[in-house]
Amino acid sequence: MLLSIVIMTMDHRWHYLDTVRSGMSLVVYPLQVMVDLSTAPLRSAAENLSSRATLLKQVEELRTRQTLLDAQLQRLVTLESENRRLRKLLHSSRETVERTQVAEIIAVDLDPFSRQIVINKGTNDNVFLGQPLLDANGVMGQIIHAGPFSSTALLITDPSHATPVQINRNGVRAIAMGTGASNRLELPFIPNNTDIKTGDVLVTSGLGGRFPPGHPVATITRIQSEPSRPYAWVE
Repeated sequence: MLLSIVIMTMDHRWHYLDTVRSGMSLVVYPLQVMVDLSTAPLRSAAENLSSRATLLKQVEELRTRQTLLDAQLQRLVTLESENRRLRKLLHSSRETVERTQVAEIIAVDLDPFSRQIVINKGTNDNVFLGQPLLDANGVMGQIIHAGPFSSTALLITDPSHATPVQINRNGVRAIAMGTGASNRLELPFIPNNTDIKTGDVLVTSGLGGRFPPGHPVATITRIQSEPSRPYAWVE
């Protein structure tokens, strides 16, 4: 212990060990180079792994962003199509309003199996057979008999009446049949895989030329499907 202290003191004052240090550095340097060379591949591999992980993360983020952008694009395409359809419906509705006249109900058929009404307009008011009848909620029926001063209309809820309709959300077409009930229609022959759901609004499709397109007809309130049956029960 004492010898070490003496050597350290002498080296501090007269630098006796500088030569020894220089010699040791010559011996140690090659070892340091070898160690550095041996660990360089490990460092490079670690850096490559880190870079690969970063790239994979960036690729995943880009894929997620692309998926979101694709979904937004599809939504925009759907909205654009719906906008075009609504513009056509609006144009048709404006034309219909220009040809509309107001009438009052003066009689209601009391037959429980028939849905007919009588209005106070006739041929003298340019009423004609097949003329559509509208109310504040949409399509109501059509004229089946026109006299000079009054006319009889068959309501869309009459069991014998069929109204060409389409789902306003996606344009899927169907036929709405009257049931005899004052507030219920049925859509027969709707395949189970049809894109239809509760709350969908049905509007006139314009097929047949009897009703102008785009007027509200009904709202879907019930859908019942069974695997054993090819068609769903839709009201």
